Amino acid sequence: MSELTHLDRTGAANMVDVSAKLATMRVAEAEGRVVTSPETVALIRSGDAKKGDVLGTARLAGIMAAKRTHELIPLCHPLLLTRVKVECEIDDSLPGVRVRAEVGVSGQTGVEMEALTAVSVACLTLYDMVKAADRGMRIEGIRLLAKSGGRSGDYRAE
Repeated sequence: MSELTHLDRTGAANMVDVSAKLATMRVAEAEGRVVTSPETVALIRSGDAKKGDVLGTARLAGIMAAKRTHELIPLCHPLLLTRVKVECEIDDSLPGVRVRAEVGVSGQTGVEMEALTAVSVACLTLYDMVKAADRGMRIEGIRLLAKSGGRSGDYRAE
């Protein structure tokens, strides 16, 4: 059976069969950013957003999303994650917030989708928490930074 998801004779998609793969430690890192106005950065920093703690809520949403990736993305395997770390850091030079996620698992398949989902949902949560103050925000640059483990080896973005 091919390692890639394929269409069977009926045209139905199938989840990748990873049963023959060895369980190894796999880690993936992803990043993204929410570009806002300087006033919105000040609102986030002050902790006075109407919906509460913007950065803390975004971190928690990212962690929760990583754990539920298989429910959101068709054909992703449910994984028992061993580590999910989401960081949301104000960056006045954007201006806005930089989001980073690191996800780890000891398993038969990688965690790239979990890291990307964590970043995506954290960015969406940041947007939601302050959208009343800044409708012009942009979510940008969501990408895989690095992955390690597994048969395909390591990857690091330039």
